[in-house]
Amino acid sequence: MANKYLFHSHSSEIPVATVTNEAGGSAYALSAKHALAQMAATGCFHGTFYANAASQLDQLRTLIDQIDDNVFLAKLAVYARQHACMKDMPAALLVVLSTRDAELTHRIFDRVVDNGRVLRTVFQMVRSGRFGRKSLSSSLQRAFRRWLNEASVGKLLSASIGNDPSLRDILRMARPTPKDNARRALFGWLTNKDSAKWAPATTADLPQDVQRLMEYRQTTDADRQRDLVRQMESVRWDLTADASQSSEVWTEIALQMGPQALRMNLNTLVRHGVFPNSARTVGRAIQDALGMSVEDNVRMTDWVASRLSNADEIRRSRQFPYQYLAAYLNASIDVPTKVRTALHDAAELACGNVPELTGPVLVGVDTSGSMNSPATGWRGHGATSKMRCVDVAALFAAAVLRKNPDSLVVPFDTKAYDAKIDPNNSILSIAERLARYGGGGTNCSIPLKLANQRYANRHFAGVILVSDNESWVGSGRYGSTGVMTQWQAFVKNQQRIGVHSNPQPKLVCIDIQPYGTTQAPERNDILNIGGFSDAVFQVVHSFLAGDQGRFVSEVEAVQL
Repeated sequence: MANKYLFHSHSSEIPVATVTNEAGGSAYALSAKHALAQMAATGCFHGTFYANAASQLDQLRTLIDQIDDNVFLAKLAVYARQHACMKDMPAALLVVLSTRDAELTHRIFDRVVDNGRVLRTVFQMVRSGRFGRKSLSSSLQRAFRRWLNEASVGKLLSASIGNDPSLRDILRMARPTPKDNARRALFGWLTNKDSAKWAPATTADLPQDVQRLMEYRQTTDADRQRDLVRQMESVRWDLTADASQSSEVWTEIALQMGPQALRMNLNTLVRHGVFPNSARTVGRAIQDALGMSVEDNVRMTDWVASRLSNADEIRRSRQFPYQYLAAYLNASIDVPTKVRTALHDAAELACGNVPELTGPVLVGVDTSGSMNSPATGWRGHGATSKMRCVDVAALFAAAVLRKNPDSLVVPFDTKAYDAKIDPNNSILSIAERLARYGGGGTNCSIPLKLANQRYANRHFAGVILVSDNESWVGSGRYGSTGVMTQWQAFVKNQQRIGVHSNPQPKLVCIDIQPYGTTQAPERNDILNIGGFSDAVFQVVHSFLAGDQGRFVSEVEAVQL
């Protein structure tokens, strides 16, 4: 007989794994564009379980050197910022693009640098010299000058928060020419220049909110501070917090916070006595904005809960669904129950874009040891996020299950765990429970193997694996990965069941770490995608519905 492996039919072909992943297991390499897109949607330039920050930077530069397509780099920078909601990676891509194409840099600058934090990040990356020169190129300098002159007073004040680099450093290197005396005075104040050097501008030319901020910081009268906080429309709360004279002032500060700041500072509000003063009513303007009558005795607890779970605010703030889980897990016992409940509601709303899929899916949640590493990498003591990769994966699975209750969720490491989950529970409750499983090695084929054995007669529209893709336990056949061996068996089994509405099930591998390899290569029935935002769900839905658009295609669809 002829060699059956060599002469088997093409339809059942299992591709040979050509690379070894960081964990030492068999894997498939992604194309340069795909790997870069995956990194841009998941990378944070901090140490992960299998890689350190320096190796991520080296990998980024290596991938960029392989891509002679500046338009793609520009679109990826915009995608990473606006759709994947990342900060450091889009900044890095912008800096690289500035050395290649000045015109494209200007076209996307404001879409990537949409706040002062990203501006400072871009400046820091340039000054480090990691991407070539240590000073601003002429194209970046023009873009910085335009941004500094056109940014609102509020944006500039927000950009002044933080050091190394500071906004003063940026102003001194970019050297923008002020467009008027108000901007000239503001630049002088932000760089701590003596007011005599602002000429022809004077302190009287400073924006009114800046003058109020100066008075706020100098006064020791708590009542006057409260009045000033109410009047400062463009001053961020954290510019006033350190000079606050009382819990009443802190309550006014809380009323100026956006939903993201509230979410991140619930314990701070407790420490400063905001909630015990909950008998105080909020201001009339805020009541009107929330659709409440002036007669309503709106307590601070009620107001904070309403703000956190406001659907419009959640959409505008572009917060990751997992950030509500982080807030919930980190909230102290003194945070009011009503506020903690609002975090559950907010998570449901943040996952509101999760579509109803074409049919039930099997969702494999990697709960192995490497998934216990921080989702955004190790940042040093006090700065590392408590949110782990497994928490993010569990939240993805919980969101899918809530919208698609006939689906099956399987936590796994080197074995599958029997997780009986009620889809009617809240997303945060489901995610918290799923994240408790596992902790061992990684075998990404386990959910598929379980489906092929225990659920062989059950119809699935597809399989979604949420993992760091660092499978190393077990092996496939003929040099393939275990995932591909089990996937081929899964496809045959689904075809045996004979569900006419689903002639070809789909496999989706959602990667939440920036490593660059996968357990299943791209092809018509397999999609690889990376990221934390709910934009991932839309791509998955389209793919399961028969749209052959790919992750790279999503990036290339960005309009410049």
